[in-house]
Amino acid sequence: MKKSLLALAVLGAFAGVASAQSSVTLFGIVDLNARNTKNGDNEALNTLSQDGNASSRLGVRGVEDLGGGLSAGFWLEGAINPDTGTPAGQTWQRRSTVSLLGGWGELRLGRDYTPSFWNTTIFDPFGTNGVGAYTNLGLNTLGTNAGTYVRANNSIGYFLPSNLGGLYGQAQVSAAEGPTNGNKQFSGRIGYAAGPFNIAVSHGSTEALQGAAEVKYKHSNVAGSWNFGFMRLMAQYDMLDAGPREQTTYLIGTVVPLGQGEFKFAYTKADQEGAGFDGADADQIAVGYVYNLSKRTAMYGHLARIKNKGAANFLVPGGAGAATGDTSRGVEVGVRHSF
Repeated sequence: MKKSLLALAVLGAFAGVASAQSSVTLFGIVDLNARNTKNGDNEALNTLSQDGNASSRLGVRGVEDLGGGLSAGFWLEGAINPDTGTPAGQTWQRRSTVSLLGGWGELRLGRDYTPSFWNTTIFDPFGTNGVGAYTNLGLNTLGTNAGTYVRANNSIGYFLPSNLGGLYGQAQVSAAEGPTNGNKQFSGRIGYAAGPFNIAVSHGSTEALQGAAEVKYKHSNVAGSWNFGFMRLMAQYDMLDAGPREQTTYLIGTVVPLGQGEFKFAYTKADQEGAGFDGADADQIAVGYVYNLSKRTAMYGHLARIKNKGAANFLVPGGAGAATGDTSRGVEVGVRHSF
């Protein structure tokens, strides 16, 4: 009996050591809103929508201390549809990576965000979510056709360490893994942040198959922000290029702290050229307010309006019908909770 108790005590001690060296966390976000949208002359659409303030998700992540300053980690994250309960993204397609981390930086393998996209979301007051998202104009068919505008499969990424005096950066490559399997991609990002100032530049290139033809997509972005204390000013210049067609997109925006909340504003302009899209331009104005009920829960309201010109047909998310050369507008009021 005493030997059994001693064995249990030893096993318990080893378990304590193991748990001290590694950790696993379940996390997620649930974001729902009441949304009203109208595109051109089409009838207005009322919906219970999601992802107005942040993308709804469910994930699990972990890290293990390997000793000698080296760690291993994993991250599995999938989208969810909380308005219907459908686990649409539980294939972990938001992110599925394994990493080795040390004083030299991080080596990350798997499906992950592309560095060229990261600038567009970090320097967007709306975080590329909801009716006011930058991607309403920035993510057009040039981006979606590439397949690597936001994320890339089969990627190998490297991140600079965080102790470089404000300098940060990352690089990523992904293989097509066969002549007919998809997108061969390279993307990189480098930036500098010190005090209230943050600026970064990124570039990505993708060789994608469109039918039997190979098309090369390029995505470049320069963005920055300055925190004045009473407000944070953001701006970015973005270019998508696919052979004879290209789009240049500009954004200027701000986030203003107001007590327990913050006011957001963004003006975005898209100019297209080539392949019958000369003059197919658009402007978007978006305003919003987020009120933090706690560190994890917030209420929000957003309003956005897109004015299309020529053959442009950019839309706020969730609308019905087209708005070619016309307006698309949306308003949403919702709740976001993270855990």
